[in-house]
Amino acid sequence: MVLCPECDAEIDVDEGDVDEGDSLSCDECGADLKVVSLSPLELESGEDEEEDEEDDAFTDDADEEEDEEEEEEWK
Repeated sequence: MVLCPECDAEIDVDEGDVDEGDSLSCDECGADLKVVSLSPLELESGEDEEEDEEDDAFTDDADEEEDEEEEEEWK
């Protein structure tokens, strides 16, 4: 048994049936969740991870543009 990080509902999960990185969903709120730890069993919102990946992609693009601008200034 583990609590949903979004709505605090109890989710019945057998620790032997999941692995770190597996995706689950909450029956109460429908949140997409990811198993981040097995001992103790811990879940995080899968939506948070997607936002982080989008932020990283945006940051990487911005860094590349800054590098290109700096190269132009040196020429």
